[in-house]
Amino acid sequence: MPKIEISDLSVDYKTSHGNIHALENIEFQLEDGESIGIAGESACGKSTLGLSIIRMLQGGNIVSGKITFMDKSILDMPESKFDESIRWKEISMIFQGAMNSLDPVFTIQQQFDEVLKQHGFDSNANKIILDVIRAVNLDYSVLEKYPHELSGGMKQRIVIAMALLLKPKFVIADEPTTAVDVLVQATIINLLKNLKKNGMSLMLISHDLAILSEVAEKIGIMYGGKMVEFGTSSEIYRNPKHPYTQGLLNSIPTLRKEKKLKFIPGSPPDLSATKPGCRFFDRCPEAMDKCKTDPPKIKTDSGYVLCWLYE
Repeated sequence: MPKIEISDLSVDYKTSHGNIHALENIEFQLEDGESIGIAGESACGKSTLGLSIIRMLQGGNIVSGKITFMDKSILDMPESKFDESIRWKEISMIFQGAMNSLDPVFTIQQQFDEVLKQHGFDSNANKIILDVIRAVNLDYSVLEKYPHELSGGMKQRIVIAMALLLKPKFVIADEPTTAVDVLVQATIINLLKNLKKNGMSLMLISHDLAILSEVAEKIGIMYGGKMVEFGTSSEIYRNPKHPYTQGLLNSIPTLRKEKKLKFIPGSPPDLSATKPGCRFFDRCPEAMDKCKTDPPKIKTDSGYVLCWLYE
């Protein structure tokens, strides 16, 4: 039984200009101990996917699909049961933007205490807090500080520590290395690697494919609300199939050999006015007439690709 399985997941946001089709027919599964990297440009649905799993969509509506975690259909659970038994205990999330995740008027200790209180722990749970502070390589003195007294990297590690507080089995990390310098990036990546060694599974959301290659066994490439390619990291990096995946990889500089960097011309699609056909059609160098109809899901060695080229 897969640790987590997502099938036919679609999410809409209601706006004054109509529905935004943020996710459409997302599908993948992870076995126990596996981690996945979710890549794609801004507004492709990466964060919406993570928020759907932890059921914290604001203004979003899951219109179809199923999410199974450890043999439990979590979308069918009452909110009270999901909050009591799954959210933060089994699945937690490192939210994008550490400054927005911490309350500026409370100390770090008070914010940790609040999380524990919400999940039924008493006030004598300091050992739990000290353990996670040690796990993210911070000094215990940070507990008495306010968020504005900490550097960006320290705040990011505090947010990671909060996600680890109740020792979840699956953690969703939304751009955990954004807005920090390369040294802090390396510290965070090494921390995530150590957590994986201890048995935790991870969904790492990032626009940086180089970072995903460090921690994820599987990769999902998202474009325009769809997962256009899914497979093992080795297959995605060595033999990318979808033209969008190829474009992303061609835009990454390398020190090993000289190559001319390429960019993907055009802009992402308007998700409020979706039409039949491949979402990448207007930007694709391989576009054909048949691409104006929805692409088939073609099986690959380790996953699938949505592209008429492999029909």
